[in-house]
Amino acid sequence: MLLIHDIVEIDAGDAPIHGAHDSAALEFAEKQAAERLFGLLPSDQAARLLSVWQEFEAAESADARFAKALDRLQPLLLNTLTEGGTWTENAVSEQQVYERYGPTIAGGSPALWVHARALVERHFGNRTS
Repeated sequence: MLLIHDIVEIDAGDAPIHGAHDSAALEFAEKQAAERLFGLLPSDQAARLLSVWQEFEAAESADARFAKALDRLQPLLLNTLTEGGTWTENAVSEQQVYERYGPTIAGGSPALWVHARALVERHFGNRTS
């Protein structure tokens, strides 16, 4: 599910979580990319992959919510392990991290959010700026 989601993002272009972007335009571009990419495949495979991509986007199933949690966890890990990375570059506050990452990670795995939140707290608690 994550790989299918990423293939579409590669084609449509990924918007960083902290960047300014038009959500509706991005959603439209991703839908067009998914339909084009999966349309290159035999119809049964195209339908199956498009369905998995749509499941991820809708985040209605437990699998999709967990996948979205992992997708959101990855940049959180990168930022906490690189002394702030894009958080520092974009002057992202601790509160913004909680708002942008917390609901998605906790929605897919409350236990995972407990650990991720501890990384965020440690990161912002240790900053000297």
